[in-house]
Amino acid sequence: MGKSKGNFFKKIIIWLVFILLAYAGFWTHKNIFKNNVHLNGKKYTYIYIKTDATLDDVLNELYSENIIDDHKSFEWTAKEMDLEKHINSGKYRIDGKMSNRSIIKMIINGKQEKVKLFFNSQIRTKEEFIEYVSDKLEIEYDELENYCNNPDRLTEKYDINSSNFMAFILPETYEVNWNTSIEDLFKLLEKSYQTTWTKTNISKAKTVGYSPTEITTIASIVQSESNIKSEQQKIAGVYLNRLKQDMKLQADPTVVFANKNFDIQRVLSADKDIDSPYNTYKYKGLPPGPICLVNDNAIDAVLNYSNHHYIYFCAKPDFSGFSNFTNDYAIHQKNAKAYQDALNKKGIKR
Repeated sequence: MGKSKGNFFKKIIIWLVFILLAYAGFWTHKNIFKNNVHLNGKKYTYIYIKTDATLDDVLNELYSENIIDDHKSFEWTAKEMDLEKHINSGKYRIDGKMSNRSIIKMIINGKQEKVKLFFNSQIRTKEEFIEYVSDKLEIEYDELENYCNNPDRLTEKYDINSSNFMAFILPETYEVNWNTSIEDLFKLLEKSYQTTWTKTNISKAKTVGYSPTEITTIASIVQSESNIKSEQQKIAGVYLNRLKQDMKLQADPTVVFANKNFDIQRVLSADKDIDSPYNTYKYKGLPPGPICLVNDNAIDAVLNYSNHHYIYFCAKPDFSGFSNFTNDYAIHQKNAKAYQDALNKKGIKR
């Protein structure tokens, strides 16, 4: 009787241990693998973990966005997975089906989302470049501003300074990590720059008589005048002829840039009165730097400009994108009037 009673208690203890272990396993599995994300109907959102962030910083980022439902289970799982010692900074995508474990594992493994940087016609100035990049990446505005205003390495290698800085930036799309450093970002920009400015193109620039930066500046004006390759080559020839003859470039796009009014379709006489080094109606020679991001086609058009004797050109009144070229000022005036009349007919006053 005593023996069977002892066996009975042993079985009870075994069952209790089994139940406790099962419950502990269930509780652990529930805390680690359960869906613990609340996004208010959105499919996904992003969190940003800064360089040298602590566990508290990570928790604050998640909690401030009200992403995590059960804080206790998340913190318990973070402790079990030793997140505190393996935090990787970056931009992370959180979707509505993620568990504590999947979020923590993503951060530990540094599986961050790439950020796309679109350097296009919307970025014209160094200030716009700095603002755009600092808004997209972890890089602070002041830090990037200081770097761009003191680019010693760029000055030494490429004759790039704070005034002509935008000649270094080419219109491209880059995929980078949110926590990319300034140095790594500029390595990418430098690689792109070297792809355009090969030894062959540098040699061509010398033949034309200008540095790569100066060619880029001319190309920015040419590109702003026309997108048609054959026209770009002829327009480049006009501006190079004017420079050779020590004439003012009198390029409308530089006046638009100087006035920072990029929505206008028509340059007025009043626009040409602005006192700016970019106003080529007021000052001879090239402006301090490019007036837009310049694509390879425009640079190629200047390097392979049309060799002619024209010093004037004006858009044709049919708005075909082509221009009338001449070296006779009287004929140029007639061409200009025809185009102005066409603008008036279309009601384009500004």
